[in-house]
This record gives sequence, C-alpha cells and structure tokens, in this order.
Amino acid sequence: MEPEGGSRGRLYGGTVTGDELTFLVLLIGSAGLDRLVRPRPETRRRGDAGPESRGMRAGWPGRSLAGMWLQAGIMTAVFGAFLALCGNAPVAAGLALALLALLVLVSNAKHAMLGEPLLFSDLALIGAIFRHPQFYLSAIRVWQRVVVALIAAVLLGVVSWLFVPALAEHLAGLALAAAGLAVLALSLRCDPFRNLAREPDAHADVRRHGFLPTLLLYWLRWRESDDPPPCPPPVRQSLAAGEPTPELLLVIQCESFADPVDLFADPALSLPGLASARADAWQWGGLEVSGFGAYTMRTEYGALFGRDEDALGFRRYDPFLTALGEASYALPARLAHSGWRSLFVHPHDMRFYGRDRIMPAGGFAELVGEDRFAPVEPGAGRYVTDAAVASQVLDLARDAAAGEPTFIYAVTIENHGPWTPSGDETLVQGYLRLVRRSDAMLATLIEQVSAMARPAMLVFFGDHRPSIPGATAPGGARHTPYVMIRLDAAGQVVRGENRRVDLTPAQLHHAVLDAVLR
Repeated sequence: MEPEGGSRGRLYGGTVTGDELTFLVLLIGSAGLDRLVRPRPETRRRGDAGPESRGMRAGWPGRSLAGMWLQAGIMTAVFGAFLALCGNAPVAAGLALALLALLVLVSNAKHAMLGEPLLFSDLALIGAIFRHPQFYLSAIRVWQRVVVALIAAVLLGVVSWLFVPALAEHLAGLALAAAGLAVLALSLRCDPFRNLAREPDAHADVRRHGFLPTLLLYWLRWRESDDPPPCPPPVRQSLAAGEPTPELLLVIQCESFADPVDLFADPALSLPGLASARADAWQWGGLEVSGFGAYTMRTEYGALFGRDEDALGFRRYDPFLTALGEASYALPARLAHSGWRSLFVHPHDMRFYGRDRIMPAGGFAELVGEDRFAPVEPGAGRYVTDAAVASQVLDLARDAAAGEPTFIYAVTIENHGPWTPSGDETLVQGYLRLVRRSDAMLATLIEQVSAMARPAMLVFFGDHRPSIPGATAPGGARHTPYVMIRLDAAGQVVRGENRRVDLTPAQLHHAVLDAVLR
C-alpha cells in the first residue's frame, strides 16, 4: 500500500517523497550532463595528490567541491523557477535538465568550431542571434538544430499538458528558487569561494569547477571590473630625417583574412597582393589575435582601443560590452588631440555589437553603414563585397579636405563563412575564392592611395583565421597577416627597414599611433 501523502516510498529505512526523488534525479542528471561539456574534467588515480583549487579539493567527478556546490545551487534555483512556472515537479526537473542540455550542446558546438566553451559574454548576444541568425546558426550542424527544435516543441507541449494550477506548488517553486539564489549569494561571499577563478583561464576553470559554475563566476568577476582612468593625451614622437608625416590613415580590418600558405602548408597558394605588400611594407608580420574562427570584436577592440588582454582581465571575452567606459583610449579620440577627423566604415547594421554607440563615443565623426552600400545582387554572395568596401573607402579618402588629417577605419564582411560549396567547389576552394578577392582589394587600395599623391599610411590585417570544417581547427597557430604601407607626398612607397615584427592587435594600435603622431 502506498504511504499516506501520495507519491512516497522507502529509502534506507526512511521516507522520501516523489518530489524529493525528482530533485535527487535532477542533481544527478545535471552532474552527468556537466561531464559531457568540453573541455572534459580531469580525473586522477587513487593515491595521486591531484590539483587543488584555492583550498577546495577535487570532488566527484573530477570537479572541485566548490564547483559541485555551486552547480547544485544553480540547478536548485533553476528547478524552483520552472516549478513556480508550471507547478509540476517532474516537468520542472525535465525543463531544467533540458535547458542545461541545450547549453551543453551549444557550448560543445562552439568548442569544436572555435576552441572555446560557452562563456557568460556569449549570453549577451542572444538578441543578436535573433536579429542576425546567419552569423551563429552556421556553427551548429543541421541535425543539432533539428534536435533542438524538436525538443523545444515537445517540452512546450508537455508543459501545457501537465500544467498544475495548484497555488501551493507554484509558491513552493518560488521559495525554492529564492532559497537557491540565497545560498549561492551567501556562499560566494565566503572563503574560499571568493578566491575562485580570480584569473581568466576558461579552459582550466571549466575542467576544474564545471560549466555552470564557470559561467557564474566569470560573470561575477566581469561585473567586479572597473573602467580604467581616462587615457592621457598621446605624446608626439620625434620625426626621423626624410620621413613623411601621414595626412591620410586607412586601416582595413579584413574578415577571415589569413595567408593560405600558413593555413594549408602549400606555397602554391601564395597571395600575390599580400606578397607584394609585404615586400613594400614599412613594417609587417603576424597579428597575434586571441580568437579563432570568430570574435571579430576582440581584434577590432585591440586595434582601436590599444588595451591588451592582461589589462582587460575578464573583459577580454567581449570587450565591446564595456568599451563605452574606455572611450578615451580609442584611436580616433587620441588622434583628435592632433586635429584628425575619423570615419568608421562597415557594410552592416551598426547596432551589431553596439557599434552605433561605441564608435561615436570613441571619437568617430561619421559612421558609414549598410545604407551607403547597394544591396548584394542575387548570386553574388551573402554579404557586401570587399571591392565595394574598397570603393567606398577610396571615395571618402578622395573627398577628405586637403591638409586635414583623415583617419578611415573599415571593416569588411564578404569573407564571413560558411563557405558553402557550389558545383564542384569544396569548402576550402570557396574560402580561397573569397580570400583572393580580399587580396585583390589590398592591391587596389595600395595602387589607388598611391595615385592620390599625399603622405599616407595604409594598414591592412585579418581579424581571425577561418574555421573550415575538416580543413582548419582551433588549437594551433592563430596569427593572421598584417602590413603597414607608408607613402610619401608623391605617392611613392617608403619602405624604411621593411622589418618583420609580430604584434598583438593592441600593439598594432600603438605602432600606428607612433607612426602618425610625429
């Protein structure tokens, strides 16, 4: 006979309710899903000393005890929230596990494509996913999208069918959610939780503490970060004899531009425009970008704001989220002290990554967006071509008033993946076709800027390497090419030492600043 109280059973001589069993299953299930997250947790043999995390010994399965505690607290709060919504404990547990499974799926897809787990900063892009789905859905395979859609439909139907109108269940859910959040808040204020994840190392922290705890801890560390003090005015450098001071500065950030020789270890794939630019460059080398296959804004931020990742701390994962508080560091703001006028060109929605707010705050006097470009013709690709961007940049440069120092920063977009094969073309061939168009843009810019016969500097670089399934993968080299071309008042190339110097994007910012403020 079933004990009084409905769904009850016996466990080791005591009684346990069905809701308690459901909650236990939830915690065990969430621990199992957590083990599926890449990078996987490190395990150790019995008797090994093993790693310790700021006084928190490793727990089961390969996670720190602190991570397991935080995971339990998070899942309790999520379970309580769903219970408050539907009033049915098994359904609430199923929804909580389904949400975690979805996050794990997305995180693993991201890790496979980009070499990083899902981070707190990625959740800030949820709105952008709906506005610009083509940028993100290509990272998830078709079968994964189908599975997610089916699961969402099934869960919606189950919630509607099994909804419980009893007020007590919904209030219990609210109380449980509040209790879970309270326990998390109190725990994170105490030692040794306050010392967890004090330095950004996402791979190590996911392995050590788990997926959800790392999401929470990194978000908290990011919130704790402060804006830097205002940037002091730049100091002019001494001018070397015979060295022209640029009046025109063009910086071109080229989407997924990388040297195919480096990518595919084939000298026959050398790009003629890049090779010629390197031969004529005042300075060139590898740009040590932090992202692979995505995260244009990290490279863009470094080149524009000049702050390295060590200075950014937990802001490094999406520095555009906090860029408004660092506007005085932007290259246009620093150039403005010497009378430069700055323009920003990007053939896309300027609201993407908040560029419509960040760029004016950073000193750009004019934004040239997608409305200034003709729509892409059918069959010509998904995005505005690099040739069209080059034409717009050159027109703006020609229109610049004589004697007025002008800075134009342009972001291209044509070579954004996926590189869908057409006919007999493979993914790699599709990438090569587009990267050769970028290379042709580089050659055109050098030729046309030279014809303007005014002291100028052209800086050209790739924002990150492409992630091409089956051909390129995260984990190895990440550098992209950059070149700095200097031209005198007659439009002649000034080679200088033609030296190779490998730089981070932030170091490139300072190299450009030093070159033009002389």
